[in-house]
Amino acid sequence: MQGTFIVLEGIDGAGKGTQFKLLVDRLRNSGYNVESFDFPQYEEDSSYFVRQYLNGYYGTANEVGPYTASLFFALDRYEAAPRIKAALESGKVVIANRFAGSNMAHHGTKLDNPEERKGFFLWLDAIEFQMLKIPRPSASLVLRVPAETAQTLISQKGKRRYTEKIHDIHEADLNHLKKSVEVYDSLCQLFPKDFKQLDCVRNGQLLNINTVHNLLWETVQPMLPANRNKQSNNSAPKIADHSS
Repeated sequence: MQGTFIVLEGIDGAGKGTQFKLLVDRLRNSGYNVESFDFPQYEEDSSYFVRQYLNGYYGTANEVGPYTASLFFALDRYEAAPRIKAALESGKVVIANRFAGSNMAHHGTKLDNPEERKGFFLWLDAIEFQMLKIPRPSASLVLRVPAETAQTLISQKGKRRYTEKIHDIHEADLNHLKKSVEVYDSLCQLFPKDFKQLDCVRNGQLLNINTVHNLLWETVQPMLPANRNKQSNNSAPKIADHSS
């Protein structure tokens, strides 16, 4: 039985890390055999060029350019591809925090022309899924948060373990965050079978963590395999009620 591969996407500060952990816990408590991946894999050698890039060693994001920078991230996923394939072949639910969609969104911000940007998406899709043969997700769920809200949440985070600075070159740039929102919107419009958007703001207010988690759970449930590998305990994780 082939497993299911679900990815959480969204701009920096959208709450992906929190929702990733909650979703993995909920799935396991519900009886699913889960394999989780968090990209980039900062503790692995495969992320060397990613770390160098995010530290600004190769120049600014625009100086490096979308095609070169996206290869750094694709190769990190290439290293994990055999483990993802094995998990899917054994029927597991695979959950990833960021994947190819992050590559398309972050680096697509460097291309202002919509047709040129779409060409970049198609090129990167061919690189990752055809040339490198990285497994394609069943669905990528995009947590949509306004850039200004995301940057406020980023400012509350501590120093990143993969950079010598408080924020990496993407997080520190509000204009980049705004463009990332725009590009994720484009991905959801251009490729609706691959990307589904979950709006984390209602009436101008950021939804709390529990509400976003329940929205995510309702979206994920129809995608899950019918068979589970252990006794079900279908209780939602108990967490503090505060903004994601």
